[in-house]
Amino acid sequence: MNDATPTHFIRNLVSDDLAAGRTEGRLATRFPPEPNGYLHIGHAKSICLNFGLAREFGGVCHLRFDDTNPAKEDTEYVDSIIDTVRWLGFDWGEHQYYASDYFERCYHYAERLIEQGLAYVDELSAEEIRVYRGTLTEHGKPSPWRDRSVAESLDLFRRMRAGEFADGRYVLRARIDMASPNLNLRDPALYRIRHLPHWRTGNDWCIYPMYDYAHAVSDAEERITHSLCTLEFEAHRPLYDWVVAHTPVPGTPHQYEFSRLNLSHTLMSKRRLLELVEEGHVQGWDDPRMPTLVGLRRRGYTPEAVRLFCERIGISKSDSVIDYSVLEDCLRHVLNEHAQRRVAVLRPIRLILQNVAEDFREVCTAPHHPHHTEWGGRSLGLTRELWIEQDDFMVEPVKGFFRLSPGKSVRLRYAYVITCTGYSVDAQTGGVTVHAVVDFDTRSGTPGADKIKVKGNIHWLSVSESVPAKVRLYDRLFTVANPAAVEDYRTVLNPCSMSEEIAQVEPACLLDVQPCQFERNGYFVRDPGTATDETLPVFNRAVTLRDSWQGS
Repeated sequence: MNDATPTHFIRNLVSDDLAAGRTEGRLATRFPPEPNGYLHIGHAKSICLNFGLAREFGGVCHLRFDDTNPAKEDTEYVDSIIDTVRWLGFDWGEHQYYASDYFERCYHYAERLIEQGLAYVDELSAEEIRVYRGTLTEHGKPSPWRDRSVAESLDLFRRMRAGEFADGRYVLRARIDMASPNLNLRDPALYRIRHLPHWRTGNDWCIYPMYDYAHAVSDAEERITHSLCTLEFEAHRPLYDWVVAHTPVPGTPHQYEFSRLNLSHTLMSKRRLLELVEEGHVQGWDDPRMPTLVGLRRRGYTPEAVRLFCERIGISKSDSVIDYSVLEDCLRHVLNEHAQRRVAVLRPIRLILQNVAEDFREVCTAPHHPHHTEWGGRSLGLTRELWIEQDDFMVEPVKGFFRLSPGKSVRLRYAYVITCTGYSVDAQTGGVTVHAVVDFDTRSGTPGADKIKVKGNIHWLSVSESVPAKVRLYDRLFTVANPAAVEDYRTVLNPCSMSEEIAQVEPACLLDVQPCQFERNGYFVRDPGTATDETLPVFNRAVTLRDSWQGS
């Protein structure tokens, strides 16, 4: 064990169990997504916990799809989940499973429960079952069919499987305790009739096990030792234990709960995320503003940054909201060390160096990274006409403005000090062109280069040696920290969550496949999902150089 490894109650629990031999020296965890949507950043917490513990303690972690609801599942989601977990850096080897692998066993165990008097076929509708179940302050009342004979329930259950009945006509329920203070133990449903084809089993089944039942059976069949889930399943644990105790499953898994991830200025409900997609508020599951892992990946987040985030937020039983800036700081921490530097002018205006010839060109060298000299550098051509940032020039500078203005001097990064001699405005377009002269005795990195003291240092690109590109700048998707608490979350969507600019970038940017830093502007990545009708390369800003959010 590495002393630097962050500890938490589940890690300590696993360590104690293994040391005491409570699980025969084995550790088997699982990540069990439902294939009904794309994974989001909240799932990353569970992925890192389950796979991380298995890796640390020499155990195994299974990837299992809890595919018990054919109405909402799709192979698109399965493929995305597999790709995303691998992208995060985890592998499960031969241990990829599906709840549908155990449909036959679930059915066999259900027949056993009926034979033991522990389950019965009920005729109440779903609404009637809710009414009969009672409330937190009132006991439930038994169904009129609760005492149906074993033989009759067994016959009806087999006919349910044979497809003799319509959806909702019958349901198989566990016979537990209608007076239990835990509503989940008041004769919960185990099977329902659904005449729908399953994406894996086709038309083999028209009855499907309920999630709580199939989940417990699946864990036990795979001999999972530690079934880790979020706190909303804490009240379901007694039912989980009941299923394991009353079916002849080969394993005896134990369930432990931890708090789910709540991230500010976004939503973590797959249903709400699906609404955002279907209603056109975002441009798909992989929209870079989405909290989905495919969205974060497209925006420029790296697996290392996501894993660091999950490590920093830790594991506990206390519900809390993590500010989005914590996630951004993790990305900055990773990219600051690993991302190469590039120059891009996001809102370009033209600068003309008046005291050089039309064909003037000088090569300036810029490092790939200021702290990794072994990475080398790249060349930037200094020519008569340059692009500079619109924000780096003011006709009438305000107090504290140390960049370019008439009569003022700045340094062109990696090059010379220049002095602004004036500007001109295009009568038709309103475009500004700045005029300046170069002091050739101030070449950056040469002796005496600092003979003229300037406070401003601006970046630039040659007009003839840069390429146009579209840059997308992202902000929080919502204007409030907790959109889930608003009656209609659509009313707090941030209208400025994305903006586009036509920028100029150095040609090296077109070769980068990893995120890079556009100096002074943040970290960007070439968009892998660019539409085929885009005529310009597109870059997404993954994160600014510092937290610039000023929202509530």
